[in-house]
Amino acid sequence: MADGRDVETDDELEELLGFLRDARGFDFTGYKRSTLGRRIRKRMADAQVTSYADYRDRLETDADEFGALFNTILINVTSVFRDPDAWAFLQNEVVPEVLAQLGDDEEIRVWSAGCSSGEEAYSLAIMFAETLGVDEALNRVKIYGTDVDEEALREARAGLYPAKVLEPLAPELRDKYFEANGARFSFRSDLRRRVIFGRHDITRDAPISRLDLLVCRNTLMYFNVEAQTQIVDRFHFALRESGFLFLGKAELLLNDADRFDVVSMRQRIFRRRPGSQPTPYQPTGVKIRPGSATEVKTVARTRQVRDLVVDGTPTPMLAVDADGIVVLVNSQARTQFGLTAGDLGRPFQDLEISYRPLELRSLIEQATNERRSLRINGTERRVGEEHQYYDILIQPLMSPGSPPVATSITFTDVTVATQLKAEVKRVREDLETAYEELQSTNEELETTNEELETTNEELQSSIEELETTNEELQSTNEELETTNEELQSGNEELETMNEELRVRTEELDAARLFLEGILSSVGAGVVVLDRELKVTSWNSGAVDLWGLRGDEAIGQPFFSLDFGLPTDSLRAVVNECLETGRRDTPRHVSAVSRLGKSLRCAVLTSPFDGDGGGVVMLMEESSGDSSARS
Repeated sequence: MADGRDVETDDELEELLGFLRDARGFDFTGYKRSTLGRRIRKRMADAQVTSYADYRDRLETDADEFGALFNTILINVTSVFRDPDAWAFLQNEVVPEVLAQLGDDEEIRVWSAGCSSGEEAYSLAIMFAETLGVDEALNRVKIYGTDVDEEALREARAGLYPAKVLEPLAPELRDKYFEANGARFSFRSDLRRRVIFGRHDITRDAPISRLDLLVCRNTLMYFNVEAQTQIVDRFHFALRESGFLFLGKAELLLNDADRFDVVSMRQRIFRRRPGSQPTPYQPTGVKIRPGSATEVKTVARTRQVRDLVVDGTPTPMLAVDADGIVVLVNSQARTQFGLTAGDLGRPFQDLEISYRPLELRSLIEQATNERRSLRINGTERRVGEEHQYYDILIQPLMSPGSPPVATSITFTDVTVATQLKAEVKRVREDLETAYEELQSTNEELETTNEELETTNEELQSSIEELETTNEELQSTNEELETTNEELQSGNEELETMNEELRVRTEELDAARLFLEGILSSVGAGVVVLDRELKVTSWNSGAVDLWGLRGDEAIGQPFFSLDFGLPTDSLRAVVNECLETGRRDTPRHVSAVSRLGKSLRCAVLTSPFDGDGGGVVMLMEESSGDSSARS
């Protein structure tokens, strides 16, 4: 029973993989089933779905679930110069051999397959720039970074990374190749133009060719043996003779000794063997008819070249056979119109491109019936906020005297030219408007000239009025001179008063110094309180007796001070002196001096008549019998 359930589950998984391939063009059939099943089930658990069939229903009703599933399957683990020892060997041992095999001006072609968010591709750019120098790297090095994950490719194209991602990079290299952009760092723009990112499926799409170095690290391990064999065949085809292949630490080439030499098994670096024949590249679904070995090789080579030429055409191209079935979709068509290799064999009318941005089905029928090419220029296509323009060529494919067997549709991107034409038209209209405004301005200038002549006459009249005003100002000036003399006289009187005030101030200062000298000379502590019983004077005797400085006591309520004298026992005496205005007899109280010595202190209170009134307190240490009242 368990075996039957396992078979059913496996069948459901294969149906789900077929749905993903047909619906979104992601072909995971070459992935290892154990790894793939585990990751899909993890996403199903997060989405709270228990069966593959139910999860397929979720994918059909929730478009956002595709992105979550692909991010779970396509684990993007990468970093700058990941495995530093391997990169050091690559730079010190492999790159010099790559350069030695090429002429001084030959282009260096590098492919980072499965580049994820771009750190690996930018590491290659830095490595070659450090080896060759930035200027020579800008002229010679071209790096292709590819992945199937569009979200990761968007990050790669932006080239923006937080500081933590760049920690493996030496500070001098980070400052040389990255520029601060807010809280992140962006890869330098001149080298960025030498790194080209694009979507590419290494199991299905045509490989990039004539490579000197191919880097594909920790990607092959996710595929089964059959898919790995096909991928290595593509890599062998992509490399030039003696080109280098750099794999991840978990990957080996155990059965390819006849095609690859081991450069460093520890670092997983291999070289295509000189003289090994390139593996013919055969696109998915193409069959070679039986025949002699030479015939098979010739057919394979011919089809290979044909497929590469068509797939590499820089303009999007489709082909539809006489039955309306899609028989060709090149790389640019897949990239620009969201088509996939899975669309091959589907009815053309089922594809969005058949009716948007232009109804092509009727035009294909017209071109087929009339046996002539049709061209539609300036067709607009909107992608979000972006406007694209294409010239579309619909061309029947037929032999002389035979009916069309298929129709090709070629899209030529004329967005830049269309925008330039629109810009030229706008500039021309602006110039015509400016010319009309200039003519209007000339007429206004003529009117203004007449107004200026009128204004000149008015100015003449104003000058005469100003001369009259000048005479009035002279009269006013004489009056001001008289007023100035009066002000000078008043100023002299003020100076005399100021001198008297200065003399008075000096006398007051002398009196103040005299009084301060008296208070300082008195050995006893003298404290003056205002009517609110706040300290207004605290002489040096009080400082010596109690240890409290004047700036600490002046302005403070006397009875809130804590300085060794029991002030609460004197509150009634002070209030009585303040109310009656009579001098009291000395009061003897126990106190503690600034040195912590117990003593008897005689306190005499007297009324203070100056400055609003108050109380003067005389405090000194008493000696002998102090039997007086306390």
